[in-house]
Amino acid sequence: MAQSTPKLQLKNPLLSLLQKSKTSSQILQIHAQLITTNLISDTFAASRLLDSVVSKTLNVNYAELVFAQIHQPNSFICNTMVKCYTESSTPERALRFYAEMRRKGLLGDNYTYPFVLKACGAMCGLLEGGLVQGEAVKRGFGGDVFVVNGLISMYCRCGETGWARAVFDGFSEKDLVSWNSMLGGYVWCGEMENAQNMFDEMPERDVVSWSIMIDGYGKKMGEVNRARVFFDSMPTRDLVSWNSMIDGYAKVGEMEVAREIFDKMLQKNVISWSIMIDGYAQHRDSKEALNLFRQMLCQGIKPDRVSVVGAVSACSQLGALDQGRWIHLYMKRNRMLLDIVVQTALVDMYLKCGSRDEARRIFNSMPERNVVSWNVMIVGLGMNGFGKEALECFTQMEMERIPMDDLLFLGVLMACSHANLVTEGLHIFNQMKGVYRLEPKLEHYGCLVDLLGRAGQLDQIQNIIQSMPMKPNAALWGSLLLACRIHQNVTLAEIVVERLAELKADDSGVYVLMSNIYADVGMWEGMLRIRKLMKERKMKKDIGRSVIEVDGNVEEFVSGEKSHILREEIELVIWSLAKMAMFAG
Repeated sequence: MAQSTPKLQLKNPLLSLLQKSKTSSQILQIHAQLITTNLISDTFAASRLLDSVVSKTLNVNYAELVFAQIHQPNSFICNTMVKCYTESSTPERALRFYAEMRRKGLLGDNYTYPFVLKACGAMCGLLEGGLVQGEAVKRGFGGDVFVVNGLISMYCRCGETGWARAVFDGFSEKDLVSWNSMLGGYVWCGEMENAQNMFDEMPERDVVSWSIMIDGYGKKMGEVNRARVFFDSMPTRDLVSWNSMIDGYAKVGEMEVAREIFDKMLQKNVISWSIMIDGYAQHRDSKEALNLFRQMLCQGIKPDRVSVVGAVSACSQLGALDQGRWIHLYMKRNRMLLDIVVQTALVDMYLKCGSRDEARRIFNSMPERNVVSWNVMIVGLGMNGFGKEALECFTQMEMERIPMDDLLFLGVLMACSHANLVTEGLHIFNQMKGVYRLEPKLEHYGCLVDLLGRAGQLDQIQNIIQSMPMKPNAALWGSLLLACRIHQNVTLAEIVVERLAELKADDSGVYVLMSNIYADVGMWEGMLRIRKLMKERKMKKDIGRSVIEVDGNVEEFVSGEKSHILREEIELVIWSLAKMAMFAG
């Protein structure tokens, strides 16, 4: 391969443009120019191209394509590929690549080993990490600070904080990164007392040290008040520390406080926006998630995977099909990476919005599908009334020998329940334990109760409840109570309400349902008794809400609301509909 000259390295305009490039399309254009000018044959130029692909796109397939064009890769190029695999979703490929390097006689250096050790930590490969450590020591890198810090992080990621501490204590030339690695390791393993002691012992701290403690107390332990003490005590704050604090509040659902801190931030990056958008979506404030997503786009900030998935999830919750389609189109036009997480979120959104064909198109085009993807498809088909098709997906999984977990069976049972496929649901429930050796959990029994309840098999439900290896929870009793209303079984309903009262889960919804059961069979005394009880306990019926999407805008209507800007028009429409219904009998 041709060798680089100083002139090439310093003055070539293509390499200068490559350094300034920010998007995949820009890198592709420069790559094409490097090929047409034959500059791709230069070692330095090829290494710069590969580094840009890895650092700016993390597109593993593209990186492999570039690497395949390099005939004699040097150690920098190999290290770049190891880094690429380590930071991807398949870190085990980093180990395979490193093994191939060794077979070809390419030796690792003090940059190679930290990346390989990071891959071992990501896959909890304690044995592999020990072998890499042994080779690093044999080659004289046992005392290198980069390698030692990599070892500390690897052992912590594998849950072996004792071994990590032994490496840390035995290293005399540790730097601030060493301290932060050990501190972060304790936090990763949830050992906050050890983390606090180490933080107090540190000879010096930087913003990373403080942010690690904020993450530990806020995100890991959910103790946002303790995290806030660290945040307020920081000598100086950077963007990472601000993001850590809002993430801590978002994780525990304190979105008002998170928003207050977010609004105070003088500088925000895409991570800041993503935390808030995902937080609102996770805690069911879907309208605010979409509002914030639009604000982010208006400020010229390109969304990342987290913010996109949060916005798509918000569309799923609202049934906002037009907005979901627009976000999908935006991702296509901006050539955003549609990985398995994003594609699964899109499938979920289209199914929850009732668009089975669009969901099926995405699902069938996915180059990779995991058990979550299959579960989303099966549950979505069942919810939309395509129970037979959901079972066909399950059969396809069996034929392809795709590993199944208890969540997948929960999804299949839910699909059977929605489609009233009682025989099939019972067969699958029995398969779960008999064929796949998976012990049914309380949630699976809850699905079974719902399935049988819809079919009116209330006696069989009682037999199942009596033979269950665990005590029924409020959700299971609630499903049975709903079945009692459908099939007007007052006696069993009264027993169920007693059981819910024993669990202290007899909220207003339970008594409203019981009141309706009495009303359905004309037992007015029972209905009045329930209403009197609710009044004495000062229980209030949950306010009804409905959401509709019109021309891409989401409108929310609340029962009894008098402040809506179009209140008079809404009441006129309701009156007209009521009049039409009355004339129609």
